[in-house]
Amino acid sequence: MPLIRRLPKRGFTNIFREPYGVVNLDALEGLEDVTEITPDVLRERGLVRKSAKKVKVLGQGELKRALQVRVHAVSASARAKIESAGGAIDLV
Repeated sequence: MPLIRRLPKRGFTNIFREPYGVVNLDALEGLEDVTEITPDVLRERGLVRKSAKKVKVLGQGELKRALQVRVHAVSASARAKIESAGGAIDLV
């Protein structure tokens, strides 16, 4: 019997999984000339792959200025830091 048939099969692949392109707050702080963050802006600047259909902002780093963020998902820590800096979040 071939080796591939003798080995046990493990794991599961969800065919409905929708992967997110992730961006941290310290990367958003580096965008000095932008006040409104959208997935298109992040793709143009090379922070998210062009193949990523959805974008999620994570809370690593500090944010010192108010930003208008329009993405698909935001972590709880990122939401708190953006709102404490005076920014706003719109989920697309």
